[in-house]
This record gives sequence, structure tokens and C-alpha cells, in this order.
Amino acid sequence: MTRATAEDTSRVVAQGTFDLIHPGHVHYLEDAAEMGEELHVIVARRENVTHKQPPLLPDRQRRDVVAALDVVDEARVGHPSDIFAPIEEIEPSVIALGYDQHHDADAIEDALAERGVDCEVRRASSREKNYEGELLSTGNIIDRILDERC
Repeated sequence: MTRATAEDTSRVVAQGTFDLIHPGHVHYLEDAAEMGEELHVIVARRENVTHKQPPLLPDRQRRDVVAALDVVDEARVGHPSDIFAPIEEIEPSVIALGYDQHHDADAIEDALAERGVDCEVRRASSREKNYEGELLSTGNIIDRILDERC
């Protein structure tokens, strides 16, 4: 794909923990990439993950794995204290939320508007399991490992 200049490029931001990359993550990022021309991914810092168990893998390792995916143009670790700071730097046209992420799209839009960021918030589509036993959740993968290996 030919990339437009920075001024002409519609950027999409996707964000998440991305601990133990699985097909659900890949689907989310592919769906997000289709919402614009350039996909930027913000990988949550371990200390900022409070809505579930913190990730097992270090921040940089998770970022490196996400960055290695062909669909991703840039990946970075999130800001230590201000989740909107990277958004202001990237200046996206769209923020793509995962279909099952806990985020409130309306609250995000309000916070962006308060900061003067003109950006649409969309939710990615869900990915159906393609076969029996396919795991689309890091928590389920960890549970399976514990059940079968411990």
C-alpha cells in the first residue's frame, strides 16, 4: 500500500494490554487498520492495567510483538500517567476500541472534546471462533495452561 503524507494520512489508534497475542487481538488490529490508512497501537503499561490481572509479559516485549505484526505501522508503550497524551501526539482520525473492551466510548469522546481532540471513537467487530477449542482471551489461554501443565 502506498502511504500518504503525514498531513493527508488518516490515522487510527488501537490500544490494549496485548499480553499473549491471540487471534482475537489480530482480528481487532486488522479491523482497526481498515478504519484508516495508518495504524498506531498503544500498549498499556503494566502498572496502568487495573481492570483485570496485570500482564505477565513486560511492557517492551508486548510492544515489540505488536510492532512485529504487518498490519501495525507504529506501536508504543502508553504514557505513565496520562492516557490521552499519546493520542494528542498521534492526532488520529479514529480511536478503535476492541469489541469487548471495558471502555465507555461516550466518556472517551467527551474527554477528547475537553482536550480539543477531534477524533471519532468506533468499536471493532467481534471475531467468532473458527473451530472448537479456539481461545480468544488471554485469561482463557492462561487458564488452559494452568489446567494442562500444572
